[in-house]
Amino acid sequence: MSILKNLFWSVIRLLIRLKFNDIKHLSTQNLVRWLSQSDREQPLLLDARTLQEYSVSHLPNAKLMPQNMRDLINWQEVDFSTNIVVYCSIGYRSSLISRQLNALGYQNIFNFNGSIFEWFDRGLSVYRGNKLVNIVHPYNRFWQYLLKSACDRTLRHQ
Repeated sequence: MSILKNLFWSVIRLLIRLKFNDIKHLSTQNLVRWLSQSDREQPLLLDARTLQEYSVSHLPNAKLMPQNMRDLINWQEVDFSTNIVVYCSIGYRSSLISRQLNALGYQNIFNFNGSIFEWFDRGLSVYRGNKLVNIVHPYNRFWQYLLKSACDRTLRHQ
């Protein structure tokens, strides 16, 4: 990764943490560690992106965030004490959703800072359904350049 891209990522992470200092943030390294601990209760991974983005690829076992987040209350496996990790492309939309879930009374919400772009750039697996894929939705023309090998590993933004 270029020095410029590293600097840009550092600035993005810092700005997100400053703007959303009232929520808990989780790094890629800490999420990987958590998911690898079979003796620890696994978090619910919620994808805060659009259906179109989610349909291209998502984190393993992730569920698409319902459009009306109050619908989470109706999910039987989710109660207010469930560990929930919310992610999007880089961490901004997921920070907004994390804040809103906290306001609804969910107690263990974590924003995945760096989100699917950083996950993917570190060579971690993404899926379409249960099928391993090698592509991530770029969100738009500008943000796709945060992805490593943007031309080879992402959809070309139309």
